[in-house]
Amino acid sequence: MAEKVYSVGALTRSIRKNLLANNERIAGVWIEGEISGCKTYASGHRYFTLKDKDAQMSCVLFAFRMDGCEPAFREALAKGDGAADGLKVQVSGELDLNMARGQYSFKVARLRLAGLGDRMAQFNELKARLDAEGLNKLDHRELRRALPFLPHRIGIVTSPAGAVIHDMCTVLTRRFPNLEIRLFPVKVQGEGAAFEIAGGIRYFQTSAWRPDVLIVGRGGGSVEDLWAFNEEQVVYAVARSGIPVISAVGHESDTTLCDYVADLRAGTPSIAAERAVPVKSELVAQVEDIAARLSRALRQHAEGRIQHLDNLELRLGKALKDVASRMEVRLQRVALRLETPLVAALQRNESLLREHEARLRLLNPYAVLERGYSITTDAAGHVIRQASAVVSGDRMSTRFADGMVESVAV
Repeated sequence: MAEKVYSVGALTRSIRKNLLANNERIAGVWIEGEISGCKTYASGHRYFTLKDKDAQMSCVLFAFRMDGCEPAFREALAKGDGAADGLKVQVSGELDLNMARGQYSFKVARLRLAGLGDRMAQFNELKARLDAEGLNKLDHRELRRALPFLPHRIGIVTSPAGAVIHDMCTVLTRRFPNLEIRLFPVKVQGEGAAFEIAGGIRYFQTSAWRPDVLIVGRGGGSVEDLWAFNEEQVVYAVARSGIPVISAVGHESDTTLCDYVADLRAGTPSIAAERAVPVKSELVAQVEDIAARLSRALRQHAEGRIQHLDNLELRLGKALKDVASRMEVRLQRVALRLETPLVAALQRNESLLREHEARLRLLNPYAVLERGYSITTDAAGHVIRQASAVVSGDRMSTRFADGMVESVAV
């Protein structure tokens, strides 16, 4: 019997026609699974993977089929492709086989939500717990700790491979070259990643080399890629950190539970590096500008004080001159008022002085000497009043008006 040989194209067309299009077992069924890797193209068509714990299947949702989707799903898509990842949905449509790639996919005609996927349920449950415990800093800015203005040490918990650590170190050292940076290398996705990330965060809490700021993060990826940063052990390690933490997970549109409990959420790792430290050259310029303005202000203040003192000196000089003039006038008036009684008093005193002088002259025992009398005293200075008081040999002094004479009694 002759063998029948098909071309690849012929066999593929046969499969599409006979196995997929006309198979009653798969026609009109609903398929349930969790969306992953949703991506929208410029055409408006959306491609994603529908998966469960056993298998996965490629799906396409054409733009003209959006009306067949529940409003809640369309609202989720309006927030971005990432918002659809993790949603548990049920889809209806038809299987198709891509002839060029030899792969089948499911063309979605209708879509309805089957509830959140298990991971999203876990996400929401933990987020609610964080809210209840007062750890949600993303929605409550007052709970955030301020980052140090000028940190000296930066600790980083991320993968040592890839561009993330290189980009962060480049940004950090370009902005402030004097930094000390240390990396705790960890896996950022896959089995064991959450354990390593939490361990890195805890390591810096007790390390002898204690950073001023801690950056925890990784580059972009799907929800599954970023899921380690939604795990409870990582989230609580960030929330309980004694060091201010910057969460830098994925891209701007990605939000993990680490973002909710960190002191600062950065859209990307590079943005985290920018937010961690100021630019040294800008600080130097600001200091120099402040110093220049302070110098000018001090100089202007000093010049103003000098001018003020000059003005005070002029005003004081004028005031003192006015006071002196007024005092001189007052003194002259007082002098005029005092002159007459003073002259009279002086005249009275002079008259009294002459009277007392005349009396003193009259009472002066030596005044009689001028009339030819004399006074004789013995050696002891006693006045000799009688001749009988003198014996031969006594020394005597006789005072005349014009001098003294010594004599000896015979």
